[in-house]
Amino acid sequence: MIRNHLAGIALAAVLIAAGLVMSPFAAAAGEFHWGFKKATGGVPPDAGAEMNALLEEHGALYKGSPDKKVIYLTFDNGYEAGYTEAILDTLKKENISATFFLTGHYLESAGDLVNRMVKDGHTIGNHSYGHPNMAKMSPAEMEAEWKKFDDRLREVAGVKRTHYARPPEGIFNAQVLKTGNKLGYRHIFWSVAFVDWHRDRKLGGQYAYNELMKQLHPGAVVLMHTVSPDNSDGLPDFIRDAKKQGYTFGTLDGLVEEAFMPDL
Repeated sequence: MIRNHLAGIALAAVLIAAGLVMSPFAAAAGEFHWGFKKATGGVPPDAGAEMNALLEEHGALYKGSPDKKVIYLTFDNGYEAGYTEAILDTLKKENISATFFLTGHYLESAGDLVNRMVKDGHTIGNHSYGHPNMAKMSPAEMEAEWKKFDDRLREVAGVKRTHYARPPEGIFNAQVLKTGNKLGYRHIFWSVAFVDWHRDRKLGGQYAYNELMKQLHPGAVVLMHTVSPDNSDGLPDFIRDAKKQGYTFGTLDGLVEEAFMPDL
């Protein structure tokens, strides 16, 4: 019985890290680990009434309209492993603008790619400078993290500041959202995700393609990491077949306008 209980905890930890389930343990400790049951059959996932209300209160988003076949591509970049350039090539070929949530380490180590992202018309999001647990920080410490990233981004790529934030590992609380709002940051979570951050665990482009297509739904905010070749290999086929199903690709600016300024 104890062994089964421990195995269950270990499995829950993996799923929480994958952003696939909500952690009641974390919530009780004053922090949330973003997650949900995966979408199937083209039906958008639902984070639940309580979480939806919290996000709505602070203008945070994780999906778009369930009535419009629009996909919003987002990538988290903590470090460079050699596959981002191929992803950028695919996006340029398909004329798609994505959002790249970067860390300070990425700014310091991959400035050439950051500049290409900006040149190609992509949006840079704030994934914090040092990738800490933001829920354990004071408002002043949160502000320092986001602003340190923005200051360095301005130096590296000439971007004045970011407006979209994503908490490291999806860990947050109401104070993170509230403080972000006061500083002009809107938090963007996601509705499509899978285990794709192990650079040494290559499962192939077909794996990434299958995960993306299985979870695809109208208004999907897709999270991918760029450290595995699975995503760079699977992305072209995913984009092609999503378009065949009538999907288009939008920007986070468009997502926000749709959610809060629908009549414009």
